Amino acid sequence: MSVLYLGDEHIRRIGLHWKELVDSMETAVRVIDSGDYAQPLKPYLRYKNPLNRIIAMPAYVGGGVQMAGIKWIASFPGNLELGLPRAHSVTLLNNADTGIPYAMLNTPLPSTARTAAVSGLVIRHYLRLLETPRHLKLGIIGFGPVGRLHYDMCARLFGDQLEQIYVYDIRGAALDSSDLVDVDETIRSRTRLAGSWQELYDACNLIITCTVSNQRYINTPPHAGSLLLDISLRDYAATAISAVRNIIVDDWEEVCRENTDIELLHLEYGLQKQDTLSLTDVVCRDAFKSIGTDESVLFCPMGMAVFDLSVAHYFVQRAEALGIGINVK
Repeated sequence: MSVLYLGDEHIRRIGLHWKELVDSMETAVRVIDSGDYAQPLKPYLRYKNPLNRIIAMPAYVGGGVQMAGIKWIASFPGNLELGLPRAHSVTLLNNADTGIPYAMLNTPLPSTARTAAVSGLVIRHYLRLLETPRHLKLGIIGFGPVGRLHYDMCARLFGDQLEQIYVYDIRGAALDSSDLVDVDETIRSRTRLAGSWQELYDACNLIITCTVSNQRYINTPPHAGSLLLDISLRDYAATAISAVRNIIVDDWEEVCRENTDIELLHLEYGLQKQDTLSLTDVVCRDAFKSIGTDESVLFCPMGMAVFDLSVAHYFVQRAEALGIGINVK
């Protein structure tokens, strides 16, 4: 019996093929909709500094995937001040029938790729159901690893519809990162480094927050018809989004806790599960059809283990096909 080991360099050799990654997320959503999955509420391990956390994310994924496993991810925001990555994760996959481990991924890259792929899935369905093509003004607040992957994903999948891109990071943002070297020059020419989040927020109709902020700073309601992807979950003052009626979550029980913007709306404005849409509503029941083009949409994903394991499964399949990785006995 052997376990396939994949590190960061192996995942980068496989590459981030965004259409395939988004397709894998769509498959996972349909598996969830079928009910052939198991996913307990993930526990948070905290000690000493309450800002730090290590999260266990176990799940079983049925359908055409048929595997189980767990992602163990540490998020230590203070690492950034030490010149270290904020997130570190290990994912272990088990045979669904025997429980035998068969793969280990020791890198946070699949996790951040999953995050961007889920965003891509929402954008895909949002654009697909518009009656006329829409030109997007994309704004990304926070340009660390997650923000850069969102930039790359949007450039490759929706580049023809990106009229302009604004990027802002409180620590400074640049487009010369090694993970952006292959971005098309036409996309770069449409990209502007914003001087403030307010400049970006005022100019854009597709806004993606990818920060590690521990304070809410967006205090202005969005423009009509905006799509807000609240990836970092703690960026919006409740007054800024209290009037948004179209709210999408990946899992209500997961996201309505841990001081998220959804929990804030729940506590301060009485938001309930029945007031929200789910990703299964969007993917399997065309929920965007009922939303007018002048209505704003807010997507708040806590992150589901089913998605992480599905992405890990995808990378393992690709690695086996390409002969990449180390077999450890």
